[in-house]
Amino acid sequence: MATHRLDKVNELLKREIGTYVQREFEWPGTIVSILEVEVTEDLREACVWVGVVGKMSAAAVVEKLTRARGSIQGAVSRRVILRNTPRLRFRHDDSARRGVDMVNLLDDIEKNLPKAPRLPEGEVDPKL
Repeated sequence: MATHRLDKVNELLKREIGTYVQREFEWPGTIVSILEVEVTEDLREACVWVGVVGKMSAAAVVEKLTRARGSIQGAVSRRVILRNTPRLRFRHDDSARRGVDMVNLLDDIEKNLPKAPRLPEGEVDPKL
Protein backbone atom coordinates (compact mmCIF):
# COMPACT_ATOMS: atom_id res chain seq x y z
CA MET A 1 0.00 0.00 0.00
CA ALA A 2 2.86 2.36 0.80
CA THR A 3 4.29 1.87 -2.69
CA HIS A 4 1.03 3.01 -4.30
CA ARG A 5 1.06 6.14 -2.15
CA LEU A 6 4.69 6.86 -3.03
CA ASP A 7 3.87 6.44 -6.72
CA LYS A 8 1.08 9.00 -6.40
CA VAL A 9 3.36 11.41 -4.51
CA ASN A 10 6.09 10.96 -7.15
CA GLU A 11 3.67 11.75 -9.98
CA LEU A 12 2.21 14.73 -8.17
CA LEU A 13 5.65 16.18 -7.42
CA LYS A 14 6.77 15.55 -11.00
CA ARG A 15 3.80 17.47 -12.35
CA GLU A 16 4.13 20.39 -9.95
CA ILE A 17 7.91 20.73 -10.26
CA GLY A 18 7.67 20.45 -14.05
CA THR A 19 5.01 23.15 -14.23
CA TYR A 20 7.01 25.47 -11.98
CA VAL A 21 10.26 24.92 -13.87
CA GLN A 22 8.59 25.68 -17.22
CA ARG A 23 6.77 28.75 -15.90
CA GLU A 24 9.49 30.39 -13.81
CA PHE A 25 12.72 29.68 -15.71
CA GLU A 26 14.03 30.56 -19.14
CA TRP A 27 16.04 27.97 -21.02
CA PRO A 28 17.26 29.67 -24.22
CA GLY A 29 17.58 27.16 -27.05
CA THR A 30 17.07 24.28 -24.63
CA ILE A 31 14.25 21.93 -23.67
CA VAL A 32 14.25 21.06 -19.97
CA SER A 33 11.84 18.45 -18.67
CA ILE A 34 11.24 16.77 -15.36
CA LEU A 35 11.34 13.10 -16.32
CA GLU A 36 10.87 11.40 -12.97
CA VAL A 37 10.74 12.04 -9.23
CA GLU A 38 11.73 9.41 -6.69
CA VAL A 39 10.73 10.28 -3.13
CA THR A 40 12.10 8.37 -0.14
CA GLU A 41 9.66 6.35 1.98
CA ASP A 42 9.82 8.90 4.82
CA LEU A 43 9.04 11.70 2.28
CA ARG A 44 12.06 13.71 3.45
CA GLU A 45 14.04 13.65 0.21
CA ALA A 46 13.24 13.46 -3.47
CA CYS A 47 15.54 12.84 -6.40
CA VAL A 48 14.33 14.84 -9.39
CA TRP A 49 15.54 13.49 -12.74
CA VAL A 50 15.95 16.24 -15.33
CA GLY A 51 16.18 15.80 -19.11
CA VAL A 52 18.09 18.42 -21.09
CA VAL A 53 18.21 18.73 -24.88
CA GLY A 54 19.63 21.81 -26.58
CA LYS A 55 22.27 24.48 -26.23
CA MET A 56 22.64 24.61 -22.45
CA SER A 57 24.74 21.96 -20.78
CA ALA A 58 23.05 19.54 -18.42
CA ALA A 59 25.46 20.62 -15.68
CA ALA A 60 24.41 24.27 -16.08
CA VAL A 61 20.71 23.35 -15.92
CA VAL A 62 21.15 21.16 -12.83
CA GLU A 63 23.23 23.87 -11.14
CA LYS A 64 20.57 26.51 -11.87
CA LEU A 65 17.83 24.29 -10.45
CA THR A 66 19.91 23.41 -7.40
CA ARG A 67 20.55 27.10 -6.66
CA ALA A 68 16.78 27.72 -6.88
CA ARG A 69 15.88 24.65 -4.80
CA GLY A 70 14.45 26.74 -1.93
CA SER A 71 12.02 28.63 -4.15
CA ILE A 72 11.02 25.45 -6.00
CA GLN A 73 10.41 23.59 -2.73
CA GLY A 74 8.41 26.55 -1.39
CA ALA A 75 6.20 26.67 -4.47
CA VAL A 76 5.67 22.91 -4.37
CA SER A 77 4.82 22.97 -0.65
CA ARG A 78 2.05 25.49 -1.29
CA ARG A 79 0.49 23.23 -3.94
CA VAL A 80 1.19 19.76 -2.53
CA ILE A 81 0.18 19.27 1.09
CA LEU A 82 2.43 16.73 2.78
CA ARG A 83 3.58 16.34 6.37
CA ASN A 84 7.12 17.04 5.16
CA THR A 85 8.03 18.75 1.93
CA PRO A 86 10.85 16.64 0.51
CA ARG A 87 14.29 18.19 0.09
CA LEU A 88 14.81 18.18 -3.68
CA ARG A 89 18.01 16.88 -5.28
CA PHE A 90 18.32 17.47 -9.01
CA ARG A 91 20.09 14.91 -11.21
CA HIS A 92 20.61 14.77 -14.96
CA ASP A 93 18.94 11.95 -16.89
CA ASP A 94 20.38 11.65 -20.38
CA SER A 95 17.69 9.33 -21.73
CA ALA A 96 16.13 12.19 -23.73
CA ARG A 97 19.44 12.89 -25.45
CA ARG A 98 19.96 9.16 -26.08
CA GLY A 99 16.46 8.99 -27.59
CA VAL A 100 17.20 11.87 -29.97
CA ASP A 101 20.52 10.25 -30.91
CA MET A 102 18.76 6.93 -31.59
CA VAL A 103 16.16 8.57 -33.86
CA ASN A 104 18.94 10.35 -35.76
CA LEU A 105 20.86 7.09 -36.12
CA LEU A 106 17.78 5.30 -37.47
CA ASP A 107 17.22 8.14 -39.95
CA ASP A 108 20.84 7.85 -41.15
CA ILE A 109 20.52 4.09 -41.57
CA GLU A 110 17.32 4.47 -43.59
CA LYS A 111 18.92 7.07 -45.87
CA ASN A 112 21.97 4.89 -46.52
CA LEU A 113 20.25 1.55 -47.10
CA PRO A 114 20.05 0.44 -50.71
CA LYS A 115 16.55 0.61 -52.07
CA ALA A 116 14.85 -2.65 -53.00
CA PRO A 117 14.17 -2.98 -56.72
CA ARG A 118 10.59 -2.40 -57.75
CA LEU A 119 8.68 -5.42 -59.01
CA PRO A 120 7.00 -5.20 -62.38
CA GLU A 121 3.36 -4.32 -62.08
CA GLY A 122 1.18 -7.29 -61.21
CA GLU A 123 4.01 -9.47 -59.81
CA VAL A 124 3.98 -10.52 -56.16
CA ASP A 125 7.11 -10.74 -54.02
CA PRO A 126 7.77 -14.49 -53.53
CA LYS A 127 8.92 -13.82 -49.95
CA LEU A 128 5.39 -12.79 -49.01
